[in-house]
Amino acid sequence: IDSELRKRNLPISIIGIPKTIDNDIFMVSRSFGFDTAVDVATHVIQAAHNEAAGFPHGIGLIKLLGRYSGFIAATAALAQQDANFVLIPEVDFDLEGPNGLLTKLHERLKARGHAVIVAAEGAGQKYLEDGDSQHDKSGNVKLKDIGIYLKDRITDYFMDKGIDVSMKYIDPSYTIRSL
Repeated sequence: IDSELRKRNLPISIIGIPKTIDNDIFMVSRSFGFDTAVDVATHVIQAAHNEAAGFPHGIGLIKLLGRYSGFIAATAALAQQDANFVLIPEVDFDLEGPNGLLTKLHERLKARGHAVIVAAEGAGQKYLEDGDSQHDKSGNVKLKDIGIYLKDRITDYFMDKGIDVSMKYIDPSYTIRSL
């Protein structure tokens, strides 16, 4: 485009504005769509908390956007402080063991009767690796679904312990992206 404008000697400037809903562009403080994504995500966290608190052993599990960065998940969790666990791609976590998510979630349910987990879509991909990485039309690696994986693992964990949990799984990705 630039070369055509120069060839025609047109006094038009071109300005490139970075855009990503994930707010993951270095040296850009806020990218288009990020504030809207966080706003919607805070409402989802509040709804998940209300659902989880309304049932014995209620668990609200929310998968938010964030392939390689957890800015939406972390910012929404800070804005709506009902999340008890926030899983982001930048920070590795364990599922099993004394400090693993499952153990800590169990402790939380014993202490408070309910819990809310927010997971960015890129978190915990190490649990889903199978050597078969596919790519979308833009060339991005298609991530495996951490939300469904966590839902199943958490449900199985508590079932094995004889504890009936009420799991509410919410994936507002398309709603957030469409706004």
